[in-house]
Amino acid sequence: MAAMAALVSSPSLSFSHHHHSRRSPTLTCSAKPPRPGRPALRKSPSPRENTDEVEAVSQKRVPGRGNDEKVYFPPDGARGEAGRAQSAAFKSAGAQRKDRGLVYDLKENQVNDTGGFQDATFLNAVVKVYCTHTAPDYSLPWQKQRQYTSTGSAFMIGDGKLLTNAHCVEHDTQVKVKRRGDDTKYVAKVLARGIECDIALLSVENEEFWRGAEPLRIGRLPCLQDAVTVVGYPLGGDTISVTKGVVSRIEVTSYAHGASDLLGIQIDAAINPGNSGGPAFNDQGECIGVAFQVFRSEEAENIGYVIPTTVVSHFLNDYDRNGKYTGFPSLGVLLQKLENPALRACLKVPSNEGVLVRRVEPTSPANNVLKKGDVIVSFDGVHVGSEGTVPFRSTERIAFRYLISQKFSGDVAELGIIRAGSYMKVQTVLQPRVHLVPYHIEGGQPSYLIIAGLVFTPLSEPLIDEECEDSIGLKLLAKARYSLARFEGEELIILSQVLANEVNIGYEDMGNQQVIKFNGTVIKNIRHLAHLVDTCKDKYLIFEFEDNFLAVLEREAAAAASSCILKDYGIPSERSSDLLEQYVDLNDDNCLLTEEIGESPVSNFEIGFDGLLWA
Repeated sequence: MAAMAALVSSPSLSFSHHHHSRRSPTLTCSAKPPRPGRPALRKSPSPRENTDEVEAVSQKRVPGRGNDEKVYFPPDGARGEAGRAQSAAFKSAGAQRKDRGLVYDLKENQVNDTGGFQDATFLNAVVKVYCTHTAPDYSLPWQKQRQYTSTGSAFMIGDGKLLTNAHCVEHDTQVKVKRRGDDTKYVAKVLARGIECDIALLSVENEEFWRGAEPLRIGRLPCLQDAVTVVGYPLGGDTISVTKGVVSRIEVTSYAHGASDLLGIQIDAAINPGNSGGPAFNDQGECIGVAFQVFRSEEAENIGYVIPTTVVSHFLNDYDRNGKYTGFPSLGVLLQKLENPALRACLKVPSNEGVLVRRVEPTSPANNVLKKGDVIVSFDGVHVGSEGTVPFRSTERIAFRYLISQKFSGDVAELGIIRAGSYMKVQTVLQPRVHLVPYHIEGGQPSYLIIAGLVFTPLSEPLIDEECEDSIGLKLLAKARYSLARFEGEELIILSQVLANEVNIGYEDMGNQQVIKFNGTVIKNIRHLAHLVDTCKDKYLIFEFEDNFLAVLEREAAAAASSCILKDYGIPSERSSDLLEQYVDLNDDNCLLTEEIGESPVSNFEIGFDGLLWA
């Protein structure tokens, strides 16, 4: 079984499995308790299942439990392009960013004694994060789940700001931080979240918190076998913890929280729940990354991951440029390795280089310049090998996706391609990927629409996790895992459940089924469905689901029953607030909807094994 990803802050957030830790340090997995009236449909894992996973490291405390009893929630694993398939750094690594208060001068060491970590002043820049989370209830999208708390780590970067992991402050309602050796907690504000890179930027306005504080010095990317020290506030105590190890690997790796593939540093230092967001230092006392996830397996030990400073720098530069986080860009192509000589000869590739374009995402700008069958041989002048790798540092090679991740949203890339035996250069704009099924809901609360007790909502990964995969159905899961968005704003709309009433007799047992059409019109997204219902003048409301299953309601009877159903079930509104806005159709070209989805069965498990990769 391929390894799945998970995070490293105190709680691993919004995942359907959790770990209980009491006497034994060995973590065991148990399913989330079923919601009243809903059967527990998730199968029990086989002895070989879920033994390999990457998990976030946060400490989570559930209300009603003792202080000494903690619950750790790792994610089920990265799905999506990282789980389903899958920046320019600062101009000078030694430059000082005075405008931000950041210190990047690498010429001076903060400690002369490499063994003096215990008394090193830079440890005072590492703080403990206390977060209260209130996550949406994706199955009942008009309400929130019960709040819970977690702890993680963060560190000062100057200018009144802190860095931590995004999963440490996911769905936050309150964030507090406490300095080493202090007994006062200060309220912090989340300025930006980088979901893909699992980084969050915090600010603390209270000047007392910053009194005598010194920001950390940011170091360069380390080399293999370099010593590394991880500092944070993991489980086992309330004071700061220091663990040491070495850098064992540097490569593009899966980020569990963001379901993305970015550069990561693998280390063998102990990383435990609560270490999330804490810095990793080299022997000179320079921060070389942020601890964020670990790999759990029966066949491997001491595998932890650190977000390198190149990714951190990209996040900070992105925030500086735009005043917000805009994301890491993507080329939007599905590629195949060209290791086979006969395959290269057939494609008229003269040398051992290049990767084959199998498909281009319809929403990607590259769709205008690249075609299926093109061979990409260079990216911004850097030659791409037949295994999909490019040169990295002096004697190493790294996945082609690394070059793309160094760009910013809106940047232009020049591609050298071979098309039908002819070499040419093309240019394309790089933009973040458009996900048909999102991994995180923007704005915090999912959209929903209730029509005569029929609850419609967009399909999302958190909803799949909450409902359990078995209740979703294989056909819908296949679309969620492998399909591409055909236009920006496309969503898979499902009938989540039916709130029983005499107006919807016969439909009470329906649930988690995709609705395809309304009164003969193909549905583009939840806003489009709400618009179609609001403007309908027909006698009947006809909903067409998968396999031509129909649900028909009398329009006037449905409208009359709406207020009674909402009152009976204690629901404040028949639709989410975002659906109250006027509908604007940005995709008038309905021919886009004629193409069947589900044509691209590609998952992350195939990467590196079957020669497939997303860029």
